Amino acid sequence: MVEARNWITRAFLCVFLALWGAMVHAQGTQSAPPAILVADDIQISQDRRLIASGNVEAFQGTTRLTAQAIAYNPDNGQLTITGPITLDDGDGVRILASQAELSSDLQNGLLTGARLVLNDQLQLAAVQLDVVDGRYTQLYKTAVTSCRVCANDPRPPLWQIRARRVIHDKEERQLYFDDAQLLIRNVPILYLPRLRLPDPSQDRASGFLFPEIRSDSQLGTGLKLPYFIKLGDHRDLTLTPYLSNRTRTLEFRYRQAFERGRILFEGATSDDDLEPGEKRGYLFGAGRFELNKGFRLEFDIELVSDDSYLSDYDFSSKDRLDSQIQITRTERDAFLRLGFINYKSLRDDEDDDVSPSDVLEALYERRFFPKSIGGEIRLAAIAHGHRRESSVDTDANGDGIVDGRDVVRFSLEGEWLRTYQLGGLQTQTRLGFAGDAFNISDDATSASSDSEFTPMAALTLRYPLAKQGRGRARHVIEPILQLAYVGGDNLDVPNDESTRVEFDEGNLLSLSRFPAPDRRERGWTTAYGGTWARYDPEGWSASVSAAQIIRQDAQQDFTVSSGLTGTDSDFLLAGQIRFVGGLAVSGRTLFDDTFDVTKAELRGDWSNSRLDLSGSYIWIDEDPAIDQNEPIGEVAFDGAYRIDRFWTASLDMRYDIEEGRAATAGAGLTYENECVRVGVNLNRSFADSTTIEPSTSLGVSVSLRGFSADTGQSVVARSCGKQAK
Repeated sequence: MVEARNWITRAFLCVFLALWGAMVHAQGTQSAPPAILVADDIQISQDRRLIASGNVEAFQGTTRLTAQAIAYNPDNGQLTITGPITLDDGDGVRILASQAELSSDLQNGLLTGARLVLNDQLQLAAVQLDVVDGRYTQLYKTAVTSCRVCANDPRPPLWQIRARRVIHDKEERQLYFDDAQLLIRNVPILYLPRLRLPDPSQDRASGFLFPEIRSDSQLGTGLKLPYFIKLGDHRDLTLTPYLSNRTRTLEFRYRQAFERGRILFEGATSDDDLEPGEKRGYLFGAGRFELNKGFRLEFDIELVSDDSYLSDYDFSSKDRLDSQIQITRTERDAFLRLGFINYKSLRDDEDDDVSPSDVLEALYERRFFPKSIGGEIRLAAIAHGHRRESSVDTDANGDGIVDGRDVVRFSLEGEWLRTYQLGGLQTQTRLGFAGDAFNISDDATSASSDSEFTPMAALTLRYPLAKQGRGRARHVIEPILQLAYVGGDNLDVPNDESTRVEFDEGNLLSLSRFPAPDRRERGWTTAYGGTWARYDPEGWSASVSAAQIIRQDAQQDFTVSSGLTGTDSDFLLAGQIRFVGGLAVSGRTLFDDTFDVTKAELRGDWSNSRLDLSGSYIWIDEDPAIDQNEPIGEVAFDGAYRIDRFWTASLDMRYDIEEGRAATAGAGLTYENECVRVGVNLNRSFADSTTIEPSTSLGVSVSLRGFSADTGQSVVARSCGKQAK
């Protein structure tokens, strides 16, 4: 009953004070809505002062104030407020204070013992706080930090900015500092007479980002100081000067979003001691636009001044660049692509003049589902052309490659597929054809034109068997057999597109395992194999596949590393296993009947609450037919360990087994909490060639949270108390 009476009293006071606020409002300005006051107790003195006490709440528009007591003086329209006081304006701005004098509309006044909290991230503690016109908040003798201040820890926050005065502009969402000092713990490290920073409610705001210190064995020790420029709501530019004793570099990044697309360009220009007297630089760009009628335009640009620039500055690990533009349209039963690609190699042993550097291709695919014969019909038309910069039309180097050869190819493909279910046996039939026409220029060793017609047919049988094991585990065994025929004879055309062939699970049932139509498999082939899989949503899961291909005639264009030479291919064995604890391992290998391995690949990942590990192993046998005169073997490792809530250590490495030395290695250490992120990274490149020198680099980056210019990542832990979830 007592609780009910209290609620009735508060409701009565709420209505009464709303009427009182309306009368006060009628006597003053008409631009703001009236204030509403709710309290446990209310008194009106003889001089017409309104005194509310006990769980007081005041509302004016989007502003809400809570306090222990409020006294209203109708003569001057002032509110005298007794704390603890909480003032929320509904835009992520909260003010905490002990005492206050405010106007009746809560838009002007003075607060003492105040603290301003922005977006639940940045807190500004001040001796005195002035509210001006509901827009400006002025704080005097202010300490600013986003670090959590712990009640049981007498130490100062990890970082703070102290200033004589701070002004917060709520409309512009900016912070202005007078006589500002940056302190680490209580040690001053930087003084700025004037400082402007965006408040944390902004996603994008012009200003400096936090710098990075970099020490490199080739470039010396230098400083990166990025400056972000907001050019509008949908575009921005970041300029990053990089200054050291051996280089003067300006990096840039430009982004713009459109109504139906976006673009991104980034690059740099340098004047350094590595290439004295030469201007060095690079430009990478990408964009995508949604056009009318379902078309999409995509492009990317990759340009660099010299072969070693990207590696010297650690901008990218790419050693082949590709710039392209393409238009595509994807529909349920049709696909169209028109594209152009330009390649540039940064490798010592590759010459762009004698490699196909410009490639133009058009592709159109369509499928039909005729009711008269059932199944599915697929049609494809392909036009392809590539050219070399060289015009030499003979094998100048005696390596079987004509330096200036240019090729144009037209292909037309069609096939009919239909699947039959005979009890548990699944049968798929394929009937098709392919027509290819070639035009070759700048090659005196080949005919200028040639064409062919290729019939194709295949019958594939599958018999999946399923069994429910113990618990919820399910086992599936699926044997596969395919009998295929591809007619016609190989044309006497150069092999420009199908020099690298991979045999894996993805092309086991393909009628041609060459990557491009300038080569096709011929004759009868039989592909057989099987898969066993175990699926358990609450336990470990695994799968294993094995297969081999037997053909009537050997295909001369398959090389040793493909695993498809001779009439009997190598055996393909692939598998993967995944455990509940987060460990996943997958592998693939090719080996012959004497168990000599052609290729081997093994990858693994392990992740839990504190550890992330990934590693890989790859080995490929030598293959002189594709200029691979030595085996390739490499081990790669990448890991991160969370030492505690704040510290994370990382390590990565690539080791060349055949060379017996590391290729690259790196280590990092990161400290991160709710208010700061500090990272130290050490990287070493052991590569050595005529264009790339071994190098070591050390980078230190710091980001302070709480401003829109924050360069850190998501909050992972609080600096006091239990870990944030």
